[in-house]
Amino acid sequence: MPINRRNFLKKTSLSTAAFAATPLLTNCESEVKPQAPSGGLYMGGHAAPKLSNVKAAFIGVGSRGGGHLKFFAGLPGTEVVAICDLYEDNVKKKLETVKQVADDSRHSKIATYWGDENRWKTMLQEVKPDVVFIATNWNNHAPMAIESMKQGAHAFVEVPLALTLKDLWEIVDTSERTQKHCMMMENVNYGRAELMYLNMCRQGVIGELLHAEAAYIHELRGQMNQEERGTGSWRTQHYATGRGNLYPTHGLGPVAQYMSLARKEDNFKSLVSYSTPALGRKLYAEKNYSAEHKWNQLDFLNGDLNTSIIKTEMGRTVMVQWDETSPRPYTRLNLVQGTRGVLAGYPTRVALEGGVLGITKDHHQWVKGEQLEKVYEKYDHPLYKRLNQQSKDSGHGGMDGIMMYRIVECLQKGLPLDQNVYEGALWSAVTELSGKSIEQDGAPQQFPDFTRGNWKNTAPLGIIS
Repeated sequence: MPINRRNFLKKTSLSTAAFAATPLLTNCESEVKPQAPSGGLYMGGHAAPKLSNVKAAFIGVGSRGGGHLKFFAGLPGTEVVAICDLYEDNVKKKLETVKQVADDSRHSKIATYWGDENRWKTMLQEVKPDVVFIATNWNNHAPMAIESMKQGAHAFVEVPLALTLKDLWEIVDTSERTQKHCMMMENVNYGRAELMYLNMCRQGVIGELLHAEAAYIHELRGQMNQEERGTGSWRTQHYATGRGNLYPTHGLGPVAQYMSLARKEDNFKSLVSYSTPALGRKLYAEKNYSAEHKWNQLDFLNGDLNTSIIKTEMGRTVMVQWDETSPRPYTRLNLVQGTRGVLAGYPTRVALEGGVLGITKDHHQWVKGEQLEKVYEKYDHPLYKRLNQQSKDSGHGGMDGIMMYRIVECLQKGLPLDQNVYEGALWSAVTELSGKSIEQDGAPQQFPDFTRGNWKNTAPLGIIS
């Protein structure tokens, strides 16, 4: 009983670019070679003109987009000017949310759009927002971000930034030509441990950085129960049509910033990748759904667990893993190894040559659990200390709120963003490159230099107070 493709797409939230086959396995050689200049200006340290009142439109206001909308609306100097979603009830619920968290007079003219997959285009043309927040299915990220910038808005996009190198290049080029920010909203970079480790790396606590480990290990088979609407209704398809690491950025983003990759010190160079057999999704579908169910008509080809090794220009290494299928506890690994010690996650723990703050005597013992309070006291990132209390109820332990606060703060003050368009592109590029490496039995794949060499003059992310 084949899936009715038209009905399948109609039920996915804002899925215009859809699954004509997710083009992850196309020949990417032309996208890796040096590209002609975009005709615009480099965005690495770009500071856009100040926006004293940030007027924002939101495309896709389900779970993630709805959370962004709620926190944004409660920040001073913000105005929600438009909400767009495929579903009317999502839009109306989020209108009520805005009223609950903010003064009605500040968000008094919210245009609403729903019911057609192209309504977001009408919204951009009619409303002309300063910024657009995009939290739709992955296939829509690139076309929505590109069109938002062309219509004069800064684009803030859920992860991943895009699925193909071709789309990532177009995002970069459009950002440079329009001089509009396009930031992938990697919220994990604003977690407490991640911010503290960035601070410790910048202070040289673990010496020269050698190696990092990053992952997104998160068993999400239950999302398959979202058959007609919700994340599982479209994400499940990717396990059949995709290849390699489909979701690399939650683990990779923080360690890339620890190492200042694509920022003066170092850059991504190449990647090799392998995946395990693809077994888990098929077994889960057979166990939980009828033989005629649409999930049992899919051929789940993407391996359950993917492991990639990245080599940097300096010769450092980063292991990146992805597994959304296997029954195991959640982890992002979040490990960075230096010449004087190691910082690691899940659980958070620290080991240093010579011991840690008198708690341990040498690097053969971890500082962990309650012992970490002294480490937090000494090395907690000043941004976390400033914003933790007001962001703690925003989602994911407060990291979502800190991220949104910083976005608004940078726009209002005319500051460069904490994550630039090139970082989002490089972190997301792992998806197609890992698929290509697997297709070639683990052959190394070169990273594109989306900065066209300008990373060498881009300052590392500082410790923001």
